[in-house]
Amino acid sequence: MKKLNEILGTEYPIIQGGMANIATGEFAAACSNAGALGLIGVGGMNPQMLRDEIDICRSKTDKPFGVNIMLMHPDADEFAEIVVEKNVKVVTTGAGNPGKYMEKWKAAGITVIPVVAAPILARHLEKAGADAVIAEGCESGGHVGEMTTMTLVPQTVDAVDIPVIAAGGIADSRQVKAAFALGACGIQVGTCLLASDECPIHENYKKAVIKAKGTDAIVTGRIGGTPVRILKNKMSREYIKQEKAGAGIEELEKFTLGSLRRAVFEGNTETGSLMAGQTCGQIKEIRPVREIFEELMR
Repeated sequence: MKKLNEILGTEYPIIQGGMANIATGEFAAACSNAGALGLIGVGGMNPQMLRDEIDICRSKTDKPFGVNIMLMHPDADEFAEIVVEKNVKVVTTGAGNPGKYMEKWKAAGITVIPVVAAPILARHLEKAGADAVIAEGCESGGHVGEMTTMTLVPQTVDAVDIPVIAAGGIADSRQVKAAFALGACGIQVGTCLLASDECPIHENYKKAVIKAKGTDAIVTGRIGGTPVRILKNKMSREYIKQEKAGAGIEELEKFTLGSLRRAVFEGNTETGSLMAGQTCGQIKEIRPVREIFEELMR
């Protein structure tokens, strides 16, 4: 089995998660320069912003990088065109099925790696032409599925013949070893990169991640079918309280409207959405991304 770094041409078999409002061109370049595959995440962007961030990334690194496209984004069709136009070599996708773009992307020589939360979707995407899949367990931050990494990865490996990358609940070398033992060819990480020097989030957000225990990463929206893992705070507690009381979607949206931006840019740790996975309990200090990657692979 080829390791992910052999497939992507990176130093380490690591992908930086395409976190909305966080995975900028500059951050992706920093992660690529540190040995991983840096990703630009379209969450929170419009088409021109994506073009600009790709240019920024390219100006700061000569290493491989990619773009993560959230397929539920209203501009997903235009983003799909931009990655071809800008000669992006790797695209990861989330929140949907990239099947309708696959022919165009493959013709452009793009390596397509969708994120999956179930083996059946991985099997379907393999038939559609995916080069690999990222099997992301519910331990991760942000939008989550139901299966854990420990169960999802081996079942996905058994379901497909393409490479499988493990994600969710990975923040040190022990978990990396476990991912390889489960049959993964590499890993994708996000939460452990929040507490890095290069990560563009507000210092308050970084400190909240360092302070948090694993049990502080809770899931909101599970009842309504839109589960998102974030850190406990005033906003998340009230959201869950109202959700359990039977509040409607519109009523619940007022708690989350603009909340990720408040956390990332304003450092509001009370009403901001502090997306983070359960590995927050392992993160104790702010370090350079290079040091984080070296420790993961130690």
